[in-house]
Amino acid sequence: MNEEFVNEIVNKLRDGELNEFRVSNEQFLEFRKYLVGRADFKHIHGIAQRGGDVVYRYNKEARS
Repeated sequence: MNEEFVNEIVNKLRDGELNEFRVSNEQFLEFRKYLVGRADFKHIHGIAQRGGDVVYRYNKEARS
């Protein structure tokens, strides 16, 4: 997983091409490393799943 891939996924979430994206427990830290550097980071909502996976969704309004 690299920064280009993460940006592509988040852009698809933002544009509505994807409703959600699941990141495995093993890939979480690497995915998050690139995610927090984005200007629209506060629009991205991660929901922890049983087993350590995280499902990410893009919200139109930023969280506080």
